[in-house]
Amino acid sequence: MSVIDWIVLGSTLIIIVGYGMLKSRGSKNIDGYLLGNKSLPWYHIGFSVMATQASAITFLSAPGLAYSSGMSFAQFYFGLPLAMIILSITFVPIFHRMRVFTAYEYLERRFDVKTRVFTAFLFLLQRGLSTGITIYAPSVILSSILQIDANYTTLLIGSVVVVYTVYGGTKAVSYTQLLQMGIIFVGLLTAGFMVVHLLPEDIGLVKALHIAGKSGRANAIDFSFDWNNQYTLWSGLIGGFFLQLSYFGTDQSQVGRYLTGSSIRDSRLGLLMNGLIKVPLQFLILLIGILVFAYYQYNQPPLFFNKLELNKIEKSQFQDELTDIKQNYSDIFAEKHLLINQLSQALDKDDEHTINGIRQKLLEANEETATIRKSLTDLMQKNDAKADTNDNNYIFLNFVTEKLPKGLVGLLIAIIFLASMGSTASALNSLASTTVIDIYKRFIHKDGSDGRYLSISRLMTFAWGIFCIIIALYASKLGNLLEAVNILGSLFYGTILGIFVVAFYMKKINGSATFIAAIIAEVIVILCWKFDLMAFLWLNLVGCVLVMFFAFIIQQLLTLNPVAKSHMD
Repeated sequence: MSVIDWIVLGSTLIIIVGYGMLKSRGSKNIDGYLLGNKSLPWYHIGFSVMATQASAITFLSAPGLAYSSGMSFAQFYFGLPLAMIILSITFVPIFHRMRVFTAYEYLERRFDVKTRVFTAFLFLLQRGLSTGITIYAPSVILSSILQIDANYTTLLIGSVVVVYTVYGGTKAVSYTQLLQMGIIFVGLLTAGFMVVHLLPEDIGLVKALHIAGKSGRANAIDFSFDWNNQYTLWSGLIGGFFLQLSYFGTDQSQVGRYLTGSSIRDSRLGLLMNGLIKVPLQFLILLIGILVFAYYQYNQPPLFFNKLELNKIEKSQFQDELTDIKQNYSDIFAEKHLLINQLSQALDKDDEHTINGIRQKLLEANEETATIRKSLTDLMQKNDAKADTNDNNYIFLNFVTEKLPKGLVGLLIAIIFLASMGSTASALNSLASTTVIDIYKRFIHKDGSDGRYLSISRLMTFAWGIFCIIIALYASKLGNLLEAVNILGSLFYGTILGIFVVAFYMKKINGSATFIAAIIAEVIVILCWKFDLMAFLWLNLVGCVLVMFFAFIIQQLLTLNPVAKSHMD
């Protein structure tokens, strides 16, 4: 990056962090530290909820996912608006009226302590692992820019986020997120405009999308019903609905955002705002990936987008093999470039017969390109068994740093950093609040002072920060980070949601039946994932339904056998 980019990046981060810490002064008790004294307006909640979900992974991996496989990931969010409506009607008023710090406090009042602790444990496990992945995402950027090992940048970035989260608590998180989302919206719109501007003069937005579509990248909606297809209309509407309902309704990183609302109305409006804006925002992010794909149809893309890994092989004993691979890659691109020009002319003439013929040839050329890249990754692993052979997360980063003008590069890199900081800080705050409220205050020190709980909250934030940084050091082996986070969430969210659904709507079922049902359901969900029985989004539906089903059956058995019931209680 240029000096201007470093100035833009550094000043943006300093202003955001400084503003958040300034606004968070005065957190003298646990209510202020964990819930911001429940004083935030609805628009503040809406942006905070969006910023918590929109991590650096979103801005790194989503464009890369669209570049590699198209727009189908957009279907993942189709169930979100409906989930926001359900949450606003049911979850929000219950949590507000009970004045809870965490969602899991409610479960003890409705069931028993073991159900509360088990649910909190599932959350802590899932969120702790996921947060490690979100810390790793921006370290990929810094390591690529500085050409140093990602482990060092992971330690640096993780430390920065931990420091300001420990200091400021939930207010620091919320106020920084408010500014972050404003900058993110501006930056994304600017990036989309610049990608179109960099295309050839006769290729506008509409033709670029046509070309991407004929190359198999504009497949936004898939109406087929296939359990093994990860992204379809039905998996998004049904599986995505259950995932979003669980994430926003039972994950403390999100529940903690809207519990800061000054009223039930403000919390509801914040969630509905998220439901209206999130889908178009995600569509825009994926669209940028499609436009980057269109750009690289006219300009030869890098053989491998992760420069650090490519540099390793360039300096190895396999230089001659690499030279041959590069030549083959260039030859294939030259053929594709001719086909793209022919496709452009056929589109102008609306010659459907020629378009279909060229489309088939393009698909064959893409398969040849994939074969060449496979030979490269095989060579990388031959040179270094630990080499990171998935460069999906580097596609958008590489384009930004090499093709966009000075200043804008620094702004877009700042956006990715800000997104990571916002989601990571929310997660650390929620991990700390769950640990303190559901474990420490409940079992270790029930009658401590506000000052003591505040000190423990800061300590737990720091401890979870260290844990997440350690997980981040191992995140490079997980492939596409966006999918990794969502798969990890799907392993636990269905079960957690099922527990809450039973609590809200199945009033005759007690804690023991729910506790046993949740354990059985979680084991089955993990087995379904391990043996790849279905696409991961469906795991959210399966987990929820299994908890409800087994809880009902077990409750009937316990009712018929009072002795067993007394032992469980």
